[in-house]
Amino acid sequence: MSNKIIDINEGLIKDQLSDVVRSTVEDTLNTLLDQEADRLCGAERYEHTDARKDTRAGHYERKLDTTSGRVTLKVPKLRKLPFETAIIERYRRRECSVEEALIEMYLAGVSVRRIEDITEALWGTKVSPSTISDLNKKAYGNIEKWRNRPLKSQYPYVYLDGICLKRSWGGEVRNVSILVAIAVNTDGYREIIGVAEGAKEDKEGWLSFLRSLKERGLQDAHLFISDKCLGLVESIHECFPGSCWQRCVVHFYRNVFSSVPNKMMKEVAAMLKAIHAQEDLESAQEKGVSVVKKLKGMRLKKAAEKVEESLHETLTYMSFPREHWTRIRTNNGLERLMREIRRRTRVVGSFPDGQSALMLAAARLRHVAGTKWSEKRYLNMSLLKDVEFIREKVA
Repeated sequence: MSNKIIDINEGLIKDQLSDVVRSTVEDTLNTLLDQEADRLCGAERYEHTDARKDTRAGHYERKLDTTSGRVTLKVPKLRKLPFETAIIERYRRRECSVEEALIEMYLAGVSVRRIEDITEALWGTKVSPSTISDLNKKAYGNIEKWRNRPLKSQYPYVYLDGICLKRSWGGEVRNVSILVAIAVNTDGYREIIGVAEGAKEDKEGWLSFLRSLKERGLQDAHLFISDKCLGLVESIHECFPGSCWQRCVVHFYRNVFSSVPNKMMKEVAAMLKAIHAQEDLESAQEKGVSVVKKLKGMRLKKAAEKVEESLHETLTYMSFPREHWTRIRTNNGLERLMREIRRRTRVVGSFPDGQSALMLAAARLRHVAGTKWSEKRYLNMSLLKDVEFIREKVA
């Protein structure tokens, strides 16, 4: 039986398959180039017809890096007409997917030396540091253009949040904040309308961020949804005095839980959820009073004080259409995007500077914005037809 076992050299098979794929890609591209030349000439090679517009003058070779490896292209030359092909852009030396992979690696924090090793292993050729630098500038330019685009739509609901990443600073590792804003437009679709770097999540950082949104075209939103970050609420009222603010219910719960023993956590959670399960604002306020009284009876004085002082901040959503309540009383939608940024930046550790952190976060958010995330209708905004009355009522 042992004599019948076949010994397979996997490395040799992989090398041969790679050569076959690369050869196939090369032959296919060269065939397409020949067909393109025939179309421009109006006739095939060596064909003599009255419809012929030009003749061949040989070809020149050029290298192209593809995901299948480096291939040699035989680009046709014509005697009269310039050979412009839609298959391969003039002067391009790499396939688009290769360039995108290089940009993605750099933005992910991979060192230039490591990128050189990776490209050599994958495509059989090293990419120079100057090439990576050029691609990096190209990526930064596109991201900056997207970040600073004018906001032409109206956005009744705006969600705000920030995330802290690590950066190197004079030999030390410090925090850098990335501030993010998403919004729901009048058609009911979500958009990422702002991404910016803040030294820290304080009033100065939020005020600068909100002012930039206003300068780009953000009009008075009906409602801002966020956590009670330091200086954020004051900044909202300063930049958008006519707008309302909703404190994220989930963050409010967490703040109360910090003053509750673990053994009482479930009971207190049920009490708090009962407040926001009421059918209207008046019932929720009455339920809140009874919850405060019960918490005091349970000797949870600090938790009772937090509910009594801040409950009204979490009930603003009840003055808006009931169908929107579950989507506008929490910041969960933006929190999920923040987790995606955290997952993507975890492999980096600490960034060399705040700009690199901002670019990676913005690049990831820009990618999300181009997916089905922004194509799904989030809310039925036709229910906001009486919004002016609602805003006057809340004010």
